Amino acid sequence: MLKELLGKPRMSETARSSKGGKSVTLREVSEAAGLGMSTVSRVIRNHGSFSAETRMRVMEVVERLGYVPNRLAGALASSGSNLVGIVIPSLHNIVFPDLLSGVAAALDPVGYQSVIGVTDYDLAREEALIQSMLAWRPAAFLIVGLEHTDRTRSMLAASGIRTAELFDTDGEGIDIVVGFSQREAGAVSARHLLAKGYRSIGYVGPDFGTDPRSAKRYNGFRAVLSENGLDFVDQELLAGTSSTEAGRAALERLLARGWKLDAVYFSNDDFAMGGLFHCIASGIEVPSQLAIMGYNGLDIGRFAPQPLTTVLTPRAEVGEIGARLILDGSPSTVVETAFKLVEGATT
Repeated sequence: MLKELLGKPRMSETARSSKGGKSVTLREVSEAAGLGMSTVSRVIRNHGSFSAETRMRVMEVVERLGYVPNRLAGALASSGSNLVGIVIPSLHNIVFPDLLSGVAAALDPVGYQSVIGVTDYDLAREEALIQSMLAWRPAAFLIVGLEHTDRTRSMLAASGIRTAELFDTDGEGIDIVVGFSQREAGAVSARHLLAKGYRSIGYVGPDFGTDPRSAKRYNGFRAVLSENGLDFVDQELLAGTSSTEAGRAALERLLARGWKLDAVYFSNDDFAMGGLFHCIASGIEVPSQLAIMGYNGLDIGRFAPQPLTTVLTPRAEVGEIGARLILDGSPSTVVETAFKLVEGATT
């Protein structure tokens, strides 16, 4: 499953073999030896417990495949710290705990500990958090998003610490980037609604200065509307934390302005479920009177009595892939993961 999600990277993801030609990764050594990556890593780093038989088994494969541990991975193992700094925008949305579970699946078996900072979508706060974490000389950083202050970028570049940026590939990365095009996710959503015959479409989402990834989805959606001679009829931009309560109130305000809408695109499933609850409470039939579309593919929407139409994102997988690339000592790379449009009963 993990290999399928990795897809085709834009650059080499592997350490170079001493025998030239095709590169060999720690994962390939693990598979050839029939052992877990954490065990193989311990043997190669000569750290932790393993039997003499296991060591011989691993080293035979290392010799046969011509694997050479990437010196960047060696720097990670010898950095003097088992801490990995993880910087996320929020803990209110289940999206980011899902991401953390994927990161933990990669880091925990090999003895790395997560230090988590929450930015509340504030780039200045992100800068302060990263500056504080740098004082501990973490082994690596995993950061959500590509947008940072200039000083944050300078600090990370000067530190020499491996960094993986997650969830977004629409922009310039610092080192390792794992995710998908937020703009394309918005475009796919727009094409779906247009294909279903909806033309009078509204939008509910966060203030554009708050969440750059939502803004990219909005721009992708709007670009498709423009290609078809359309635009959003109206929009409701929200400050603060996303929630079903906020989504419900936002749709109520949007509809109260009197626009004749046949669909509303919500920036995430939290808002979208709130919109659905407003329709249920107000006697608005979904989708015959108003179609609703969300984003993220949260369980609450996909498994509701009236399943939400949404875009399912590989949150845990993105976290695990980013962490494993760091552990493998991958050169700087961009890995595109797949999202999936899930048509429910609300469009």
